[in-house]
Amino acid sequence: MGVYMGTQGKANLLMVIVTMFWGLSYTFMVMGLDTLPIYNIVALRCIIAFLVAGVIFYKRMVNVTKKTFIYAAIQGFLLFVVFSLSLIGLETTSVSNAGFILSLTVVLVPIFSSFIEKKLPSRAVSFAVMCTMIGIAVLTLQGSFTFQKGDIIMAITALCYSFYLLLNSSFTKTVESVSYGIYQLGFAGLYALIFTFIFETPTYPKTVLSWVAILGLGIICSAFCFIGQTVAQQYTSATHTGLIFSLEPVFAAMFAMIFIGEGLTMKLIIGGSFILIGNLVAQLEQLHLLRFMRKHEEKTT
Repeated sequence: MGVYMGTQGKANLLMVIVTMFWGLSYTFMVMGLDTLPIYNIVALRCIIAFLVAGVIFYKRMVNVTKKTFIYAAIQGFLLFVVFSLSLIGLETTSVSNAGFILSLTVVLVPIFSSFIEKKLPSRAVSFAVMCTMIGIAVLTLQGSFTFQKGDIIMAITALCYSFYLLLNSSFTKTVESVSYGIYQLGFAGLYALIFTFIFETPTYPKTVLSWVAILGLGIICSAFCFIGQTVAQQYTSATHTGLIFSLEPVFAAMFAMIFIGEGLTMKLIIGGSFILIGNLVAQLEQLHLLRFMRKHEEKTT
């Protein structure tokens, strides 16, 4: 038991590091937008991540099924949409707002799951939705009761990301997860490259900061985070993972303050707190359900 707890503790620590780097990705995206167009950033990020992760897991990349390619192509498109919309949103909203609004996925996924299963959301999920909506209203409403364009785009991004996560949970049951995940990055990079040639002029980073942003996004925030999550999730529970992921907007706000000088406002503290509470309630309900299911299994065996 002691060894298991030690292993799970290390896995949870790795998940915290992964979540921290995802929080840092918002800052890297803002840095990249200073000198590079949107689809260029997505193409460079995903292609670098695909190449790095592909080299590490090259043995798993060779023997893949047609189904893996089809699923990866679908998810790669959604990933491309999520990355692109995130950058479009960050042009007109703050990193802190973007991080907290995108964390809507923690609440949206159980809501969509309830619709798919044709049942009403639980009280906990309903409470989490209320907290999250209040938090987003505090963060995004201006004095004239209007939303910033970037905030609306980030909410749409959260919606797309929720669909991505729901499909992912279904697709990963029938394919080899590592090669499937890496090919997603490859397809996302391919779609972004096509959009770059159609709507932009292909270019590469020309300043030290833009190189730091692109390499940070590609190697640290995509390749490392993907590999780290894949390894860690073998040794920890889905609930622990979800609870740790709830920290992502906190890290996003923290790094934005440190590196690009975003201020800590009362709106951010109040709105962010409501969203965090909503996220935690949604995750804790999952923990309660898992415990209940385990007890039920023990009684029936």
